[in-house]
Amino acid sequence: MGTSIKIKTILWERNLTIKKLAEKIGTSGANLSNKLSRDNFSEKEMREIANALDCDLEINFIDRKTGKSL
Repeated sequence: MGTSIKIKTILWERNLTIKKLAEKIGTSGANLSNKLSRDNFSEKEMREIANALDCDLEINFIDRKTGKSL
């Protein structure tokens, strides 16, 4: 599941709008909407979004041969 889908799911579950999230992270609703449509976020942006949504962000490396999370 892509980052954008995960963010949109959390927004839906918490009855929040893209505009409200954008305000929390200090950007415009249009900018966040564009990033969501492109599914293009830096690690810093993902951390800011996670913090604004009161979530922890976990990034993993996964072995391509075994599928094991490292």
